[in-house]
Amino acid sequence: MAEPAPGKRFRRGLVLGKFYPLHAGHSALIRTGLRACDELVVEVLGASVESIALETRVAWLREDHPTATVVAGLDDAPIDYASAAIWEEHMRAIESLLPGPIDAVFSSDAYGGELAARLGAAWVRVDPDRVETPMSGTAVRADLAGSWWALSSAVRRDLTPRIVVLGAESTGTTTLAEALAERYDTLWVPEYGREHTITREGGLETEWRSDEFDLIVDRQIALEDDALRRVPKPLIICDTDVLATALWHERYVGTPAPRLLSAADAHRPALYVLTGDDIPFVQDGLRDGEHIRHAMQQRFRDELGTRTTPWLEVRGSVVERVAKASRAIDEAVRRALTFASPLSDGVADAPEPADGPARHSTPAEALHQGRRDR
Repeated sequence: MAEPAPGKRFRRGLVLGKFYPLHAGHSALIRTGLRACDELVVEVLGASVESIALETRVAWLREDHPTATVVAGLDDAPIDYASAAIWEEHMRAIESLLPGPIDAVFSSDAYGGELAARLGAAWVRVDPDRVETPMSGTAVRADLAGSWWALSSAVRRDLTPRIVVLGAESTGTTTLAEALAERYDTLWVPEYGREHTITREGGLETEWRSDEFDLIVDRQIALEDDALRRVPKPLIICDTDVLATALWHERYVGTPAPRLLSAADAHRPALYVLTGDDIPFVQDGLRDGEHIRHAMQQRFRDELGTRTTPWLEVRGSVVERVAKASRAIDEAVRRALTFASPLSDGVADAPEPADGPARHSTPAEALHQGRRDR
């Protein structure tokens, strides 16, 4: 192998992990390797049982560490560091992904020494006691909200459950979205379609074009993505979404929009909250009128009933709606923030405190911490 560039210790280094999910400890390890190597290979070895897709983890790494060489593959061999035969299984998976010889392995964990020896490389052990960055994948999965500080904006975007409030005209979607965001002390995403209605030439008087709804979907998702990167905890409230836009396409264009329904299938929230049509209709100059509200409300019910995403309809006062929605949101968040167990975390976990295992908050408890109760 050629000599490393001036100022570098190694030509090509390796960081190996599950990145399930990527957190600050991983990133500190990767930055150490990048400083020491001409090229750092970051290898994602996932297992089929895990519930975060490999391509998602690769995307996080490439966004947060664009100068690293990121490769990924599945390795369903059991974890047994004392078994030479199992080590051979792992090595076949590891070596099949490498772009060439490795001369340094960067790891916080004891298995790094054996891995380095098998690759004929030096072992650089980094922060083995997790003092500089006290975090592990197990800790993140057990308490995502409590570990929020250790996650980059890309990871937050993809792991934050979205709660979508939707409904017919003048059913209180915006009021409820704002109230839920206040209750959970988090962000909410406004409806872009309303802004488009105000700014489009001719307003409601001009015939709608089908492609306008594609624009609305793109802008709505962009607003969500921006908010998801800034959200202070793993929960965001959205006032409408792609599915609602598809139903409004039916109303204003007069035909279904299969492409928008397909987009809604690919962009499912953790929960839909349908606002009831039991409150007085208020005309604000942008609405069709009360004569269409009940029919549209039924269309929302019918469409939601065909989908696998959980949903509920809330009626009554804002306080009553918030109370009913909150119970469903807590359960939806619990489901969304429950990760499948990996094959084994082995020695990769941070050591427990001397006074015993830490008690992690449940997802619902963590979300309600610091909440402004109404």
